[in-house]
Amino acid sequence: MTETTKTRQTITLEAIDPVEILGPGNRILEALCSYFPNLKVVARGNEIILEGDRQDIDMFSSKIDMLQERRRHKMGLTPYDVEDIFDGESPNDRFKLSGESVIVYGIDGKPIKARNRTQQAMVTAYFENDLIFAVGPAGTGKTYIAIALAVRALKNREIRRIILTRPAVEAGERLGFLPGDLKDKLDPYLQPLYDALGDMIPPRRLQEFMSDGIIQIAPLAYMRGRTLDRACVILDEAQNTNLGQLKMFLTRMGCDAKFIVTGDASQVDLPRKEDSGLLKGIELTKDIKGIATVFFKKEDIVRHPLVSKIVHAFEGQQ
Repeated sequence: MTETTKTRQTITLEAIDPVEILGPGNRILEALCSYFPNLKVVARGNEIILEGDRQDIDMFSSKIDMLQERRRHKMGLTPYDVEDIFDGESPNDRFKLSGESVIVYGIDGKPIKARNRTQQAMVTAYFENDLIFAVGPAGTGKTYIAIALAVRALKNREIRRIILTRPAVEAGERLGFLPGDLKDKLDPYLQPLYDALGDMIPPRRLQEFMSDGIIQIAPLAYMRGRTLDRACVILDEAQNTNLGQLKMFLTRMGCDAKFIVTGDASQVDLPRKEDSGLLKGIELTKDIKGIATVFFKKEDIVRHPLVSKIVHAFEGQQ
């Protein structure tokens, strides 16, 4: 087995304070290094010493050059700039609407993309409409794709914030008796959304986004009266809203906003299943331009193979 030859190279940051590129405590450098796990990087003064494969060194050097160029046009850099230059995308870039296109990269570098035709139809619908309904059984990835699209839009500065909401049916939208602050009360209901966000945004950065209000969570009842501009807003478990609640949510849409509504019409938790407004709302809005609906089937389930069989076994029993 042939051992890979290591290359050593030194990059010199000239005519600029290294802190402005590498960040306080090398925070920006650490963010950049996270994309190069096999590259040894040592910063000393205005020099960066690299040791590793030539391909990694050349890529690292090009990203440092891009950071320096970006610094010439910005007051200061942040680790978020690293994401921008590494993704190689800008708000003006158009998404390639094919099944091979990466929506966003996960925190482990794993590409997140549509895994079947229906997921791809959802991605296409997102870019061609401002409001999409994604409806289908559990395990089809509709919520996960929605989160990925929102994170991508945030990274590309296409939106200013992500807003997540989910009806807390088990608490009847009355959360006051639960302990803790609003976030604590909602966490049990929003955990699936946190799980998806955690796959795509590093924990520390996710916490910063939430602290700064860039990523917000809110119970559906608290959405009333708001106008949501420059945001990607996701309503999950929409089958547990009545028609009035769904109308209230949809009319929160402001300028340059994207709304995604996901739900499973077979899993209504309302006291009376006929009160669900999801399918009624889809029927009422089906002819409005700018609104699209994507229907998932049990064949689209992407979880454990048994999930598809379980869904099939329970059909007609609820």
